[in-house]
Amino acid sequence: MKAIWNNEVIAESNMTIVIENNHYFPPEAVRKQFLQDSTTHTYCPWKGDASYYSLLVNGAVNKDAAWYYPAPKDAAREIKDYIAFWKGVVVHP
Repeated sequence: MKAIWNNEVIAESNMTIVIENNHYFPPEAVRKQFLQDSTTHTYCPWKGDASYYSLLVNGAVNKDAAWYYPAPKDAAREIKDYIAFWKGVVVHP
C-alpha cells in the first residue's frame, strides 16, 4: 500500500493493518520528513487517545492529515505508533 499526497509518496508498506477501513502504516514505512507534530488529540472509546501530524509536502500543509495511537487501549495494541491518513491523502495498492 502507498499513501500519496501532493504528488509525493508519504508512506509505503505491504504490512499495513486495516481497522475501520483505514490502513495503519508501520512507523518505519512513513517518510518522517513530511510529518509535523500537531497539538491535536482525539479520543476513541475502544482505541484510546489519538495524536496527530500535519503533512508538509512541496510547500503545502495538510493540517492533521495523519494520526496514530502512542498508547492505545489493549483492544488496539497492535496499532501502537502505526500511522493512518485522511484529508485527501490517497491510499491504494
